[in-house]
Amino acid sequence: MKRAQAILIYSMLIGGVVATLAPLLWMVSASFMPAGEATAVPPRWWPSHFTLEQYRALFTRMNVGRHAASSALVATATTLISLVLNSMAGYAFAKLRFAGRDRIFAALLGALVIPSQVAMLPLFLLLKELGLVNTYLGVIIPGMASVFGIFLVRQYALSIPDSLLDAARIDGAGELRIYWELVLPFCRPVLVTLAVFTFLGTWNDFLWPLIVLADDDLYTLPVALANLLGEHVQDTELMMAGSVLTVLPVLGLFVALQRYYIAGIMSGALKD
Repeated sequence: MKRAQAILIYSMLIGGVVATLAPLLWMVSASFMPAGEATAVPPRWWPSHFTLEQYRALFTRMNVGRHAASSALVATATTLISLVLNSMAGYAFAKLRFAGRDRIFAALLGALVIPSQVAMLPLFLLLKELGLVNTYLGVIIPGMASVFGIFLVRQYALSIPDSLLDAARIDGAGELRIYWELVLPFCRPVLVTLAVFTFLGTWNDFLWPLIVLADDDLYTLPVALANLLGEHVQDTELMMAGSVLTVLPVLGLFVALQRYYIAGIMSGALKD
């Protein structure tokens, strides 16, 4: 009986892996196919011969390299700033005592139930008044701090021993030094987790850059590829090549940091 259950479970897991990986593998394969081969009937899983023509077209005729650099700039800047701001706020809510701390944190948690799309119009109007529309700064600002990021760091920071912080204060360390030399190293797993979440979300974000950026030269990669779809709707191989360029950086980042990412999720991110 147990053997049958194990076989069933492993079969379901293998089926899930195949269902997940098959579209991704076909996307990579199609990006190396000659024009028109990806839409052949019956469908092909392997190119008749490999070609880099689609990638050459993306980088020469469509200047995808510029849009990829824009996405990298926006995602990296947003991630670095959010790590600083969210870690400071999370530590303050976890370990510093100030008037209204719990009520303010409860109000922040209540904001989690509000869809982000609801805030887009007032946020856009505010950025317009500040003259930040059609700038990278206008794309970066909304992601510099998040309720989820503050919550994640706060939950992890609760596990920092108060005795350790009190000992540092007795030795004369200021709050900024305590934050920099004690809190940040202790919270490294959850900060890596937050960095992965933030970078992936910013890199893949389509709607907000589409709203804020009006200049084609400033477009991030997802927005540029969406425009590419409208211009080359029949060129499946070209679209698959663009999708591969979008997926590979974030996939590589996740694989490189997955050990820290899982540690942050499993050991403190969900602590009470």
